[in-house]
Amino acid sequence: MLPTPFRVVSRAEENHDSATLLLEPISDRLPPYAPGQFSMISAFGVGEIAVSISGDTAVSDGRLTHTIRAVGAVSAKLHAAQPGAVIGVRGPCGHGWRVDAMSGRDLVIVAGGVGLAPLRPVLFAALAQRNRFGRIILIAGARTAEDFLFRAELAAWTHRADLEMALTVDRPTAGWRGGVGFVTEPLGRLRLDPQRTSAVLCGPEPMMRFCAQTLLRKGIASADIEVSLERNMQCGIGLCGHCQLGPLLVCRDGPVVDYGVAGPLFAVEEL
Repeated sequence: MLPTPFRVVSRAEENHDSATLLLEPISDRLPPYAPGQFSMISAFGVGEIAVSISGDTAVSDGRLTHTIRAVGAVSAKLHAAQPGAVIGVRGPCGHGWRVDAMSGRDLVIVAGGVGLAPLRPVLFAALAQRNRFGRIILIAGARTAEDFLFRAELAAWTHRADLEMALTVDRPTAGWRGGVGFVTEPLGRLRLDPQRTSAVLCGPEPMMRFCAQTLLRKGIASADIEVSLERNMQCGIGLCGHCQLGPLLVCRDGPVVDYGVAGPLFAVEEL
């Protein structure tokens, strides 16, 4: 329950409201993280929030990477943290993406906005063990080209012959050569083998719901579609109940669940 002190090693601005922090433990290391798990991160004197891991979980030096969007008092304080600042971290929390279970299958990764951050570790893991997977397909959407996270990385990935990519924006700006529209459009055009395809989705709930429905229409089983849920997580260990979603405590039972679990919950209005 007590946060472990970490020092900010570096800070990279991703867009107008999101920054990626590289953190190193000052003394004790935390246990290894899996893609999709999250930390409870403290801005001392302000508060604590849940933030998914966004770096390579294969890194074994105890450092953590988190991408933080400034949307409230705590996230704004963390977003502004400069190298040398000390923050608190509790984790790893929750259940992550079942990357190992996807071995031998085609992998479809669909991200909306900041949803690319929790999915980035999946891509790192899959590309590091490229021979274990069939097709790897990344579809990412943002409001504008300037809103994408990890833009230099995305640009580099477009040149990989072993990765299929589609980037799309809501509002094109001068020079944009990618798609225009929702991520469901390039997803809908994909030809997939439903018997050997796994999909991971992260973004706004309506986006995940529409993408999951598109995949279900292609014959992909709900158990082979995973989504990352977001709720008001205050304790991170299933005690306080603030993140309850139907029968789930998202911090304990999620944040990653398959669509067989999430679909019926998404269908309940205002749940």
